[in-house]
Formats: sequence, C-alpha cells, structure tokens
Amino acid sequence: MQQLEAQEVSLHKVFSSDYDFRIPDYQRPYAWDVEQAVQLLTDLEESLERGTGEPYFLGSVVLVKAKGDAPAEVIDGQQRLTTLTILFALLRDLTEDVDLRSDLDRLVTEPGNKVRRLAPKPRLTLRMRDAGFFQQYIQTREGTEALRSLKEGSLPTDAQKAVLRNAAALHAILVEWSEARRLDLVQMLGERTFLVVVSTPDLDSAHRIFSVMNSRGMDLSPTDIFKSHIIGALDEVASEQCARKWEDAEEALGRDDFADLFLHLRMVFAMKRAERELLKEFPEQVLSRYLPGKAEAFVTEVVVPYADAYVQIRDARYTAASGAEQVNAWFKRLQQIDNNDWRPAALWALRTHGHDPAWLDRFFGALERLAASMFIRRVYTTPRVTRYADLLRELDAGKGLDAPSFALTDEERTETLARLEGDIYLVTRTRKYILLRLDEMLAGKPGVSYDHALITVEHVLPQNPKAGARWLRDFTEKQRGQWTHRLGNLVLLNRTKNSYAQNYDFTEKKTKYFTGRHGVSTFALTSQVLQHETWVPELLQKRQLRLVGLLADEWDL
Repeated sequence: MQQLEAQEVSLHKVFSSDYDFRIPDYQRPYAWDVEQAVQLLTDLEESLERGTGEPYFLGSVVLVKAKGDAPAEVIDGQQRLTTLTILFALLRDLTEDVDLRSDLDRLVTEPGNKVRRLAPKPRLTLRMRDAGFFQQYIQTREGTEALRSLKEGSLPTDAQKAVLRNAAALHAILVEWSEARRLDLVQMLGERTFLVVVSTPDLDSAHRIFSVMNSRGMDLSPTDIFKSHIIGALDEVASEQCARKWEDAEEALGRDDFADLFLHLRMVFAMKRAERELLKEFPEQVLSRYLPGKAEAFVTEVVVPYADAYVQIRDARYTAASGAEQVNAWFKRLQQIDNNDWRPAALWALRTHGHDPAWLDRFFGALERLAASMFIRRVYTTPRVTRYADLLRELDAGKGLDAPSFALTDEERTETLARLEGDIYLVTRTRKYILLRLDEMLAGKPGVSYDHALITVEHVLPQNPKAGARWLRDFTEKQRGQWTHRLGNLVLLNRTKNSYAQNYDFTEKKTKYFTGRHGVSTFALTSQVLQHETWVPELLQKRQLRLVGLLADEWDL
C-alpha cells in the first residue's frame, strides 16, 4: 500500500484550506435519512452536555489524494461530511453574531484570495448532479432559508430531497436552542471534535482500507466499486453522462435488485457457476472485456439495456405491437418459482431477441417448462445452476430454441409426473405454484394473477374428519390415506385457514368455506368443486386424471 496516511484531524482543520473534498460521480448519492442526521446531532449534544472537555470522535474518512492540487476524492465518509456541512450552514444562518456567521461560512466555503487570484469555492463538492443545488442552498449564506421553502416533490434527485428533509429536521431542533447553546456547540465542533482521515494516492488501496474499516457511513457495494473503475476510466464529459445513465438504471431497479442484476450478468457472460465472490470474478469475467478502452460501451451496451430487461421481467412490462401479453404471462409464472436462477437466460433472451415477441413466447415457454420441472422435482442449487449455465453456453453457440438443455430426459419427465401424482399438499414449496398454474389453465386466462394478500391451499376431503362425519362413510381409511393430499383433493382459497371449518361435511363446506362473499369462488379450480353434489373416491379419481393430464399436456410430459 503506497504512502498510506492516517491521522486524527479536528473539524476546523477538516473544513479548511488543508482539504478540498470532492464526491466522485461513481459514488452513490447522498442518502442519509432524517433519523441518521438527527442521531448525529443528538450524539454531539450528549457530548456537549457531558462537558468533560474530552475529544469526541466522529469516525473516519477514506480519501484518494493524488499529488498536486487535485481535490481529494471521498471513498468513504460522504454521508458524514455532507451532513456536517448542512449542520454548519444551519448554524451560520441562525446566528445573529456577524463574526460568528463569517467564521462558520469559512467552514463551508473557501473564501478565496484576491492577491493570489483564488476564487471562492465549496469545501465539499457533491456529485455533479447535485453540486449546484448544494452550493446554492447550503454553501451560500442564507441559502438554508430558501431551501426550507422548497417542495420535496419539485426536486429532481433523491439526494436533493434528502438534503431538504435533513436540513428541515436539524433546523427544527437548532431553532429551539438559545444563541449561547448554539455557540457552545460550534466551539465544541471546532475545538474537540475529530475525524480520522485516511488517505492514499491509489484507488484500489483505498477500497482495501475501506473494506476492513468499521465505519458509521454507508458501505460501498460491489456495484459501487465496479462503477468506480468504469466511470473513472472515462473523460469528464463521458464520465458525467455515463454516471447519470448508471444511476438512472440503479434507481429504476432499486439498490437490491441492481446488485442482483450484476450477479446475473456475471452468469450471462461467464456461462458457468460462480466459484468465488463477485468482487473477484466480475472484473475478470466481465469487466476485463471492456477495460481498458471500452468503459462507455459497458454502460450503454450492458448496464442500461440489461437493467431495462430486468425491469420488464420483474414487473411483467414487456411491450410490443402484438404478442406482449403472452410474454408477460410467462414472466408472471416464472416469478412464482422459489429461485431466480432462470433470470440470466431470461435476460439474455430479452437482450438478444427483444424485438421478436413470437420467438420470446416460445423461448419462455421452454424456459418455464424446464424451471417448473426442476422446481417440482426439488433439484438442488448446484445441479440447477449448472443446467442453466449449460443452457447459456448453448444459446451463445446459436442453438436457440433447440438448445439441448431445454429438453427433459425420459427420467426427468417420469419423475415430474410422479411428483404431480403424489402427495402434492405435503410439498409446501411447490403446491401453490402447481395449483395456480392449473387454475390459470382452467380459467382460460394466461398469466392470470390475483390481487389477494393471502392465497391458501385447502383440502376438500379434510385431513382429520370429526367422529360421525359423512366423510368416514364415503371414504375408507385406506382411501383417505390415498387421496387426502393429492392434487384432485386440493383447492385454492383467498382466506386464512379455519381449523373448524376445514372439517365441515361437503355440502356445508361448499356453502360456508369454499364460496366468496357473493356465493362464488375467485378461483376456477375451486369453482369446479362447487358444481358437484357429492365428493367420493370415484369423482376424485376422474378429477385427478384430468388435472394431471392438463399439466402433462402443458409441459409435454
């Protein structure tokens, strides 16, 4: 690690001409919420009240500081530095002491020097998208008063909204303090409040330092670090444009799904199961194709279109002149499977054939068949991911819809059918998927989804009939053991289980438990049961054959 420096620095030195902080565009935006900002002030207030004169440490800041007069890039500590700047600005605009106002203003803005021809400039420069806003409303005298008059909905970025909310919350506290108490806080901040400033000229070294430090700030994710390498490889104009496209994609997906996208991208490019953490594999398997020299292409040809594809899949929002409904129906079905290992293949398909809804319909039909079979057979993660990796390699080789990995072997078809014939109810993870899949076939509404907070799987023939119930006359003990948990005896309800009602005789169960408010059931699967006068083994046998047959035909088993 080259020229590593770490030192305790008082706040009046941190916010002085000794430092010129810049938040690089690859960093995430300012994102502290009101609770975190108020907690910072509360911690400072408690230290003030103790009045011991002991130093108060606010944590650490990690910087990349190259030689010369270039600003120091903030790798970790942005949230604290930004919130402290807001705090200084509020204290500046609240005080009626002219000298104190000037002193506080110098903590926020470098005053410049006419003799040396130096113009005033902010101590802290936010990312390009928010820098002008921050300078106007925080780093300009009386700017915080104008800031509080703004409407949050009128602001274009989440960072600007966070600045407004936090400034308003801190102002509401500070305005209740006396002038003397605010002066005590200012003096404590200047005299005995410290940050540990860690600086290195090397970005990679800074990331290594950052990764092992216990910071009160918001940790960088792998995607932030990848962004630093990509955006950092561009000139100023391209950097701003690509940073904005990257952030738009991240906002569209949300931070968690954006992180998942990069896991899927690794799979799309590497076409093999992950063996090490993403931070090690992604640069080798993906970024190495774009660095050096093609950083902009990575943003425009990978991040942006794949993020758009991810949103279409997640939200079932594929659009086309015709055929979009069928494609979105497949997305809704796939979303109900309990893993996302199918997503890389889905992303590949949208990225390469997004213009062809008919092809996508056939592709996703084959993908859902494979995913559903592995889901029903409870195939473990490693063989499941390996199968999808094989599929991606075949797709990359141009085999398309004829990719061998789409095909189910005789053994796989037989096992899938055997699972469907078995005690479906006892396999908690898969039973609802199978029944919802059947229900949409019976309803004749592809990809139908229900706006119910709760959907439960229920028995018609109950698990534990009460003594004297007709169930015990219509079914022998052996028949109850044979049929209770199988597909033909199951229905869907949009209500919580009722242990008493579950044991009603069939006629009473139909009217009191299986019908909705208006005397009918939401689900086609359940409505069919209501048409029968009795529920006996012979009827169950016919129903079982029909329902399993529908699934066998659908999935070509």
